[in-house]
Amino acid sequence: MSVAGGKNARVAIILGGVVCGMVALAFASVPLYRLFCQVTGYGGTTQVSDVGATDDLVATDRDVTIRFDSSVNGDLPWYFKPAQRAVDIKVGEEGIAFYRAKNTSDDKVKGVATFNVTPLKAGQYFVKVDCFCFSEQTLLPGQEVDMPVTFYVDPEIENDPNLSDVKTITLSYTFFRDTEEEDSMDVGDLGNDTGNKPVVEIN
Repeated sequence: MSVAGGKNARVAIILGGVVCGMVALAFASVPLYRLFCQVTGYGGTTQVSDVGATDDLVATDRDVTIRFDSSVNGDLPWYFKPAQRAVDIKVGEEGIAFYRAKNTSDDKVKGVATFNVTPLKAGQYFVKVDCFCFSEQTLLPGQEVDMPVTFYVDPEIENDPNLSDVKTITLSYTFFRDTEEEDSMDVGDLGNDTGNKPVVEIN
């Protein structure tokens, strides 16, 4: 092999490695961005509590109002609203709220929720202990359920001067129709079970 041919081969190998690296980075960018948001609270992304993490929580004297908001994508035939407009809690105190969902169609429908909090800078201190958004939710025709979410505001917020002005945090959910999951569902296996937790059946 000539010297020129050897150089061309090395260049080809290097360029091939660069291309492969760029492809791998493209596939990794979405989960990496999601991880970045979860760690930093960027874009209003909330935090998720580890098991037992609330055992050592100590409430402070600081009051904060948690407001609740909801919306439904046009493809999802559901009624979806918070059961309460707001709750008042102390920083470091665990709170609970409910959202009410009803399938207004004649078909079994699966939905999945996205969420964020405002102001966006509060996302890194708003921690969800348990939430219906952690899994897809399937509602039978006409079925109505209450979906709980438990949460707290991390006491570390007290040490962040950029959050000293925050007295109200709004938790927002948007439900979308999960058409991919519906296509893979075996309707005969669903029976009368929503297949998802946590929900509270309304009688």
